[in-house]
Amino acid sequence: MTDILLTLLSALVPFVLTVLILKKLIPVLKSKKMGQPILEIGPRWHKSKEGTPTMGGLSFIIAIVISCIAASVYLGIKSGFETVVPLILTVAYGVICAMIGFIDDLAKLRKKQNEGLSAKQKFALQIAAAALYLAGLHFFCHISTALYIPFIGVELELKFAYYVIGLFLLVGIDNSVNLTDGIDGLASSVTFAVSVFFVLAAYLGGEAQNIPLAVLGALTAGGVLGFLVYNFYPARVFMGDTGSLFLGAVVAGAAFMLGNPLIVVIVGLIYIIETASVMLQVGYFKLTHGKRLFKMAPIHHHFEKSGFSEIGIVALFTGITVLCCAIAWFGLK
Repeated sequence: MTDILLTLLSALVPFVLTVLILKKLIPVLKSKKMGQPILEIGPRWHKSKEGTPTMGGLSFIIAIVISCIAASVYLGIKSGFETVVPLILTVAYGVICAMIGFIDDLAKLRKKQNEGLSAKQKFALQIAAAALYLAGLHFFCHISTALYIPFIGVELELKFAYYVIGLFLLVGIDNSVNLTDGIDGLASSVTFAVSVFFVLAAYLGGEAQNIPLAVLGALTAGGVLGFLVYNFYPARVFMGDTGSLFLGAVVAGAAFMLGNPLIVVIVGLIYIIETASVMLQVGYFKLTHGKRLFKMAPIHHHFEKSGFSEIGIVALFTGITVLCCAIAWFGLK
């Protein structure tokens, strides 16, 4: 089997599995009354979404994990199992973050409101997960602690500080993808574009091909595309924190597998903007004693309240992501 065929299968298999799993999972979620609670302060038209099954991210997580195991066994036999350690570690990190999201989703459903774990609880668990991932990369993959600066072409030897920055990036991107998952199909569409970027970067973006990274990007792209079949507007299922925290972990981990962690800030600019809009909104609200910078944050809700349709916002934000990926191409090593 050629590497190209392996990559194509790594996208096709999780796509098909995700669609098939969701076909069975959605009725189960409905029967268990696993419906998404909607915040009272959210856009009033979102109330119609209340009760839509959540935790649907389990579908692409299961599909990606199964496909990852198969691809890892094949690559391990072909090229040596040490070559697939970064892939296995990254998907495992995604699963740990998904477990955090799963606990959060269950707490929301139990409380019957859109608030599960406290911010401190979730943050502490995410830091622990990211620290474990970085430790795995250090001990099993012997990653370099020289941080590559995109576009400038300079590598800074940071030693221990590299892991501090890595921790910030991993947790930050994970939460940012979580915030991006606010309207039908948005997080899935943006993450699809980012995942395709990592596939192309693995093959064409450096001196040597990084097949495990290509497989990871393909797995993620196939999984979220399969999820979009049921998540595109009007969504029949939501991924929940279970899915969004998994995707955030995998996307951030892919940047580390590429050996260019900062590139995720560029390709994931939409994620960053979503988080920045929340921080700016809160800061401005406190400084002005009650005034708001945006009609609502995260910023996709501001666009909604400004008259944009959900499909229009998804198209705009995905288009911006594709543009960012094209720009990021020139920031590769």
